[in-house]
Amino acid sequence: MSVEPSPDGPGKKSLGPDLIIPVAAILFTLYYFSTIIDSPWTAQVSAFFVGSILLGLSAAFMVITGVRVARGQADLRMGGLLAPRAIAPRRFALFALTLAYIFFIDWLGFTITTFLFIFLGMSLLSGWERANKRLILVLSVVLSVGGYLLFVVAFKRRFPEGPFEQVFKALTASVGGG
Repeated sequence: MSVEPSPDGPGKKSLGPDLIIPVAAILFTLYYFSTIIDSPWTAQVSAFFVGSILLGLSAAFMVITGVRVARGQADLRMGGLLAPRAIAPRRFALFALTLAYIFFIDWLGFTITTFLFIFLGMSLLSGWERANKRLILVLSVVLSVGGYLLFVVAFKRRFPEGPFEQVFKALTASVGGG
């Protein structure tokens, strides 16, 4: 939650900025539910399960925020949206990384682009100088390759292919005999 105090009194926090992600999550989940109507029932069940968790967590956060506002401990103004200003460059850099991910995924493929996004994002958010680069590297490899194995190999979903996916496909075709 934001720690920017409200000018209305000591201890009163501006929680408006904290609601941006839960509201976006609810809107995205509702949109996602609308896109899976014609999917196989197994995909619908999985999507409903994950979406329900996201909706539940967002609703719980909103209830907690509502209680704090009702008690006079907080308000819904957007006071802390850009605070603290010292981290604004990191926020913009993370936004630029997100745009780069969207732009480069068609050329580099899911796995490499996801690896680069996770590695650079975690390094950026933890402070490049202070980052435990070995841990971030391991996590990035595990999450990106794990995502490929889960979604592409296990669930047979199509994601943008790049060099990693092409090499993996060639290796598994030669091992599998065709």
